[in-house]
Amino acid sequence: MASIFAFSLITAAAIIGLLLRSKIAWRIATDVPNGRSLHHAPVPRTGGWGVVPATLAVVFYFGANDYDYILAILALLLFAVSYADDRMGLPIFVRLPMHAAAAAAWLAYGPVTLPLGVAVLAAFSIVWITNLFNFMDGADGLAGGMAVFAFSVYGAVAASSGVVPLAIWSIALAGAAAGFLLFNFSPARVFLGDAGSVTLGFLAGAFGIWGWAVNAWPVWFPFLVAAPFFLDATVTILRRMLRLEQFWRAHREHYYQRLIRSGWSHRRTALCEYALMAASSALAVAMLNWSEPLQYAALAVAGLGYFAIANLIDRRWADFLRMSTAGEGGDAFESDGQLLPQAAALAQVEPHPAARAGETRSSLARAVQPSRMHGAGEQNSRRFDEPAYQQEAEGAGK
Repeated sequence: MASIFAFSLITAAAIIGLLLRSKIAWRIATDVPNGRSLHHAPVPRTGGWGVVPATLAVVFYFGANDYDYILAILALLLFAVSYADDRMGLPIFVRLPMHAAAAAAWLAYGPVTLPLGVAVLAAFSIVWITNLFNFMDGADGLAGGMAVFAFSVYGAVAASSGVVPLAIWSIALAGAAAGFLLFNFSPARVFLGDAGSVTLGFLAGAFGIWGWAVNAWPVWFPFLVAAPFFLDATVTILRRMLRLEQFWRAHREHYYQRLIRSGWSHRRTALCEYALMAASSALAVAMLNWSEPLQYAALAVAGLGYFAIANLIDRRWADFLRMSTAGEGGDAFESDGQLLPQAAALAQVEPHPAARAGETRSSLARAVQPSRMHGAGEQNSRRFDEPAYQQEAEGAGK
């Protein structure tokens, strides 16, 4: 399995490095910062172009069966649809049915057989995790690091359970995510893009159901392994739904976004999320050998722990809002709860290297048009020519 991880890592890193060096990355898709972004300069959204091809190449190099072909076709279909979303923007009523169709096809033709009612719940879970991964892909190093943890644990447990095809897929994805992370850890040089995040989210959901259906792990296992991702996105979206907001639209209300907006750097946020992911993963693996009552008791304790962490972040955010409001004379916020630029400046968000070198938002505005927030928006960036970005980057570096 170590050779699979290394092969995938090298392949993904080589593809992404070549795209960046050749400047093709800028022409494929570019994320342009806007008022709801956490980054400060345009960044190519081409990480998925390294992760997905590298994973498929490694899986088929080490042998493939009929189920592998089905999964590869579905992954490529979602990759193509999500790339169109990266380039021109697709409405939710186009994207969501495609996610649901892919989940249904996997459950109908994949290696799992489930009763109809259970299959419906499984399909819903896959669709939710598909979008959850996309929602959480909004800070340097976050989604890539979480993918390394989750898929590595999937692969290790699947291998120990004798589910070799699932183990190969999982380890190949973990290695490819590690190759992407070399370019995505703060300060990020490349983002996953929807083509990467949606495809990885779908595979994470499909693998979770696959492992459960073949008794490699209990139903709670994938959710505990990905608890930092799952709980952040789920709680945030439920809050927005209760407020009757359009929860699929761009926003900056996830817990990791609030930490960054209130003063934490991308690097510190990612490292703390990694620590949580490592703890959740270790607990999940240890619990596999516990009795069922003890498992559910541990899940309750873990839930209380995450509730305490969420409460601390909420309190920190409330304190930050009060200070920002006081600093702006009590009128620092928009009606939807987002900070105005003056108050956002108080957050001391870690700038991108180009911004640290003196690149201003106004200069970017002259070169590009605004697009959606990376990882959680409704309207995607249009096609931008690389030379404008190249000139900005070169000017910032001098």
